[in-house]
Amino acid sequence: MRGAPNIPFADTGSCMARSPGTMLWVGLAMLALGIAAIFFPTIATLVAEQFVGWLLLLLGAMLLVGSFSILGTGPFFGTLLIALLSLIGGAFLLVNPAVGMLSLTLMAGAIFLLQGTTEIVLAVGMRPHARWVGMLLSGVASILLAVLIAVGWPVISLSMLGILFGVNFITTGIAYVVIARQDKPVA
Repeated sequence: MRGAPNIPFADTGSCMARSPGTMLWVGLAMLALGIAAIFFPTIATLVAEQFVGWLLLLLGAMLLVGSFSILGTGPFFGTLLIALLSLIGGAFLLVNPAVGMLSLTLMAGAIFLLQGTTEIVLAVGMRPHARWVGMLLSGVASILLAVLIAVGWPVISLSMLGILFGVNFITTGIAYVVIARQDKPVA
């Protein structure tokens, strides 16, 4: 392919932080947001639920407009149906945040169960290799999260998404800070 840069995977570390200062501030901001989400998990869960609602609403609006430029009855009605479902789902989440938190937490539990099962199957397939245990532990952790959600649902729905986002923001923030502190600006 002409015009596409060929960046080998071994070189991605050198292009991670062209500006370590920016990376540092983004990392610190994510760290602060993650800590806030952990301390205020219900508010963070509500913010995450409303964010998904607005994303679905925006997606539905774009698909609705775009569906009228599609040729063919089947593709037109298929896209129109997805647009309307996205609009209805987004509006529902925005109007009913408690039900949205319940359903999104249940969906997260299902995703963790599926991810954990897949990782365990992958780990068993990797078993002759030296590092298969890491994949197995990740799979077990995902299934434990799914079980935690199932056992604590619906009460856990008020805080689970906020805690998950908080942990994610904290770990990402730490990674950005570490990268920024170790990298020198790339010329």
